[in-house]
Amino acid sequence: MKQLIARHHHSIGEFVKFMLVGLLNTGIDVAVFFLLTWLGIVYVAAQVVSYSCGAANSYLLNKVWTFRSCGLSYAEMVRFVVVNLISLGISVACLALLHDVTGLTLAVAKGGATACALAANFLGNKLWVFR
Repeated sequence: MKQLIARHHHSIGEFVKFMLVGLLNTGIDVAVFFLLTWLGIVYVAAQVVSYSCGAANSYLLNKVWTFRSCGLSYAEMVRFVVVNLISLGISVACLALLHDVTGLTLAVAKGGATACALAANFLGNKLWVFR
């Protein structure tokens, strides 16, 4: 029972760290996204570039701080890229759906798309990438 409680507590701590890293990643993502759209880049292309900037930051901080994964692993990097491509796909689909179909502003749609990709990204990183 103590192991279960300790493991649960550890997972909560990881999730809190993941969320803090995620806030920073989101800040990077949003800043780059709106800079690129302000410069006239089509929002889908801006989303791909901005998400990738946040993902690069995510890999470094989640590897070292959140999940404390040691060493350099090619397989880990490939898994990270796969999880983030899936999350990117979710975010682009949600962004297009929320902006183009429902008519939400780009800022609101961006927020919704980011929230939609969060759960898949955390689970993929926790259970597969940095296990």
